[in-house]
Amino acid sequence: MTDLAPAVASDEPRRTPPLRDRLSPPVPGSALLGWLGPLLVTAFAAFLRFDRLSVPKTVVFDETYYAKDALSLLKFGWEHSTVKDADKLLIKDPNAHIWAEGPSFVAHPPGGKWMIAIGEWLFGATPFGWRFMPALFGTLAVLVLCRVARRMTGSTLLGCAAGLLLALDGLQFVTSRAALLDVFVQFWIIAAFACLVNDRFRSRAELADRIDARGGPDAGSPYGPFLVHGWRIAAGVCLGMACATKWTGVFYVAAFGLMVLFWDFGARRAAGVPRPLAGTLLLTAVPAFVQLVVVAAVTYLASWWGWIFRPGGWGRGEVAGSPPLRPFEALPDLWRYHVEMWNFHNGLDAKHPYQSWPWDWPILRRPVAFFYSEPKGGCGEAARCSREILGIGTPALWWGGLIALVVAVGLWLVARDWRAGAILLGYMAGWLSWFPNAFADRTMFLFYTTPMIPFMVLAVVLTLGVLIGPQPTRAAALTHLPRLYGTAAAAPAETAAKIGGVLTRMETRRMVGAAIAGAFILVVLANFAYFYPVLAAKVISYDEWHARIWFKDWI
Repeated sequence: MTDLAPAVASDEPRRTPPLRDRLSPPVPGSALLGWLGPLLVTAFAAFLRFDRLSVPKTVVFDETYYAKDALSLLKFGWEHSTVKDADKLLIKDPNAHIWAEGPSFVAHPPGGKWMIAIGEWLFGATPFGWRFMPALFGTLAVLVLCRVARRMTGSTLLGCAAGLLLALDGLQFVTSRAALLDVFVQFWIIAAFACLVNDRFRSRAELADRIDARGGPDAGSPYGPFLVHGWRIAAGVCLGMACATKWTGVFYVAAFGLMVLFWDFGARRAAGVPRPLAGTLLLTAVPAFVQLVVVAAVTYLASWWGWIFRPGGWGRGEVAGSPPLRPFEALPDLWRYHVEMWNFHNGLDAKHPYQSWPWDWPILRRPVAFFYSEPKGGCGEAARCSREILGIGTPALWWGGLIALVVAVGLWLVARDWRAGAILLGYMAGWLSWFPNAFADRTMFLFYTTPMIPFMVLAVVLTLGVLIGPQPTRAAALTHLPRLYGTAAAAPAETAAKIGGVLTRMETRRMVGAAIAGAFILVVLANFAYFYPVLAAKVISYDEWHARIWFKDWI
């Protein structure tokens, strides 16, 4: 569970692990199982998300904006105005003419809507078509989280547990089955984080190899070697796509940019580089800015290609006759458009029955009803039936996640665990960034937390890993001998007996910890299954529906 080298008892010769193993320890276990387990969890998540995906056959909540905007991108390259009752026309006929005159002003960039448009291009302007890509990306987020959790914890089992918990979260499930933008933000953020974690391990291994090849950290430049960090370019593309879906992605650009600088400084210092801070600032800061910020900005700008190259978009008007000149000619108009979008978001203070505040979100105080109806029949002998899509997280996971986040704070402050710090940074970047808007009374909703959910899950599995403890090996047992028995030398037989006692304790702890971890996951599974009918628009009796509305604010 850590990348610290195991200590040895005082009566054993002290061997310093190779620099590469200290900076970038390999993931134990089978590489095949490291893929097979996550793929099985992902298949389970896919079944949950694609089963009955076209139900209900209507436009739910904000699908009224994004499904039609995506369709207009396919047809015009920019968002187009629609006629009255366009939603009803599309439900009756996916090929209905729904277009009014002129472009439509939109509050979000087009990246996420282009992804929704792919599903409509493949399957038509139907509920299944506009929900296909959210379901796909919500499923892929499970796979990415499995892999990054495995890399961070060194455990395939904990990696699969992370993916399973994400698959069983009610809010992630609901946003994966509706044509909204937030699940795309979640995917691109966790994909960027996975790229940076992968880069952390690869670059630290390369740093160790380069220093060993030079003959030690004191040989060559006092700043250490220059490293390429190719995975950061991929992270920059992912962050650009997050920003191209919703502007909230920009907070992760800033947070992850600072994170990689701290990681680079820590790596150079751990490697014994004489001047690690200067080396980080001179050799890392500018390339990291280009790889994350500049690449993200170019990616964001590219998502506007339809508006840039085609005439008629909001505030665009005519375009230059020469296509290569259009991006430069469009920039002033695009800047004015962004000012309008910025003013819209800052002035968005209209009251909404399902609005909530950031301090309400972790406790699930006010979820969002995406859809509700009371169909006639279909729920047995009950006189009244209900059918709902309630945008709410699985309570057992979220309330357990609060404890896990507190544990992560302790691990970061006391044990200086880099994983806990990265997890907290990812969670806070998606949560604290909303507080200024909340103080300005901006309208906001619980599903804005969708990008935070993977980091909450990572905090949970990190806590479960602490409960389970390390594998009971002789090397791990030797780590505990000085703490339990002091550092005095002992006879070989006595040392062997002590090691055996420590191993017994560790095995007992792992059994108890594994039982607690397994019980928690089973509770989350049961809790999700209980709420499933009100997450997936199943027809149930009104009494069954009301039994799942635990608090009056959930109505």
